[in-house]
Amino acid sequence: MKNLLFILVLSIFSCTKNNSTSSAAGAEGAQKVLNLVVTADVKGFDPNQASDLYAGNEVARVYEGLLQFHYLKRPYQLEPNLADGMPTVGDGGLSYTFKLKKGVMFHDDVCFPNGKGRELVAEDIAYSIKRMGDPKEQSKGWWLIEGKIAGLDDWRKNGNSDYSKEISGIKVIDKHTIKFTLSRPFPQFLYAFAMPFTYAVAKEAVTKYGKEFVNHPIGTGPFITGKYNQGNQIVYTRNPNYRTVTYPSEGESGDSAKGFLKSAGQKLPLVDKIVVKIMKEEQTRWLNFLKGNLDAMGIPTEQFTNVMVPGKGLSDKFQKMGVMERKSVGLDVTYNAFNHEHELFKDNVKLRQAMSLAQDRDMLNKKFYQGVSIPAQSITPPNIAGHINGFVGEYQNLNIEKAKAKLAEAGYPEGKGLPEITLHYTYNTKSRQIAEVFQQNMSKIGVKIKPVGVTWPELMKVVNTKQSMMFSMAWGADYPDAENFLQLLYSKNSAPGANGSNFSNPEYDAMFVKASMMEDSPERTALYEKMYKFVSDKVPWILGFHRVGYGLSHGWFKNYKFTEFNHGVAKYYDIDNSAKNELKTKL
Repeated sequence: MKNLLFILVLSIFSCTKNNSTSSAAGAEGAQKVLNLVVTADVKGFDPNQASDLYAGNEVARVYEGLLQFHYLKRPYQLEPNLADGMPTVGDGGLSYTFKLKKGVMFHDDVCFPNGKGRELVAEDIAYSIKRMGDPKEQSKGWWLIEGKIAGLDDWRKNGNSDYSKEISGIKVIDKHTIKFTLSRPFPQFLYAFAMPFTYAVAKEAVTKYGKEFVNHPIGTGPFITGKYNQGNQIVYTRNPNYRTVTYPSEGESGDSAKGFLKSAGQKLPLVDKIVVKIMKEEQTRWLNFLKGNLDAMGIPTEQFTNVMVPGKGLSDKFQKMGVMERKSVGLDVTYNAFNHEHELFKDNVKLRQAMSLAQDRDMLNKKFYQGVSIPAQSITPPNIAGHINGFVGEYQNLNIEKAKAKLAEAGYPEGKGLPEITLHYTYNTKSRQIAEVFQQNMSKIGVKIKPVGVTWPELMKVVNTKQSMMFSMAWGADYPDAENFLQLLYSKNSAPGANGSNFSNPEYDAMFVKASMMEDSPERTALYEKMYKFVSDKVPWILGFHRVGYGLSHGWFKNYKFTEFNHGVAKYYDIDNSAKNELKTKL
């Protein structure tokens, strides 16, 4: 789900803003306003289309799912959100019965009688999942449930989108109870209900707004916003009808000492308003952060040595400003993907191998990631079962002479006869520079690259319609399991699904299907490792990095704890207005 730009911490802090007055306002009556930034255009608020981190973050301010990840506990742990407890599992792991919380209300909107939001019921959950399967909706999340819920694939193939037709795997038991039955074992099934794709939507809203539904966010979440106008900022206000949800009272060891439990038991959300500014250029973001107009952001590459002191951490200058350092090792991978449906790459593995061998990742790491990111040897990052520490792929490290030999074997000695290759990337200064370095690296073996910078929605459109030759992308974990990365190369997930590279290999597919039905075990881990090694030789992507992100936040920004699974976490954030008034004088 989380297609990303080559920015980690910035996207972590990409939240929305809202306007409201409430009990969470400061002691002197001032609103608590959280000022955050997103680095790319947001393509809208339809959970069905939330296939990237930027849209997913914004969707999760307004909409909610049955489950969520506990904000503080590590290892990551699922917990109920709209569900009234974890589901009852039966039929040997094939059925999941959820009880819904009562009294959960949709936001007020003219799509409902008298403009008043109604209660969420089990039929809404059933509708939302069917909508994912409706071919007319072209959900970007279909890959998540395809082939898993009994009867849903057949309903989809029928093509008439009759939502009243019974589906054996989706059964509404009563007003607040729904049962899902799987067609095959899928141990990762519950993770789906913590992802934006499955968030609950109201049929009335979809019917009322039609194609414009994407710009009319109406959910059950802690924040509300008006019609999205594709502008340069998004403003959210506290949902006055949000049910009673409180800040967690327990976490992992050390959370209390770090101040993460000071808000325990307080009603959420803690801020009154979140303002998300869309700023694509790093320098613009940096200047706004230094002025205190943004509460958090990543450290620009050119500022890193001014901000961080090797071996010591944050410089004295920034410590005196009350700035806090945030360091995180991401569960992600960056890559340049080949479109395997393009005739140039489809059956020419030697060309792909040659280009991978020509990529100088050590230089890229030093130039753009301060030398701290981890050069990827497989598609799955460290700290996930199956990742092979110390594994070195034959085609993952720089070797110009071998690259030239492979290019000749591919039929293009010194690049002769090879057409120019277009590389699409999301336009911003850093991404442009990375694309230009890739262009220079490939020129060393005679491969001509034409970088084409586009907006994030435009990049997704090019990838989803299979119009690219190559594209730059990154994937961040939707859930802590290697299956979430391995599915990126499963043929049935080809574009517009998660497999934007359209890689297809029957042997790989067979291993993937087998692994996806296995419980966590040494046998499954061994199969994961076998898949990594197998696909390493096929070079479906030119692998980049597992990134280590550094970010900064002002001292008035409270309760920020890094999480890989950050959908909906803005409700836990807080702003200390007294600290803000004091610290802004030091900027």
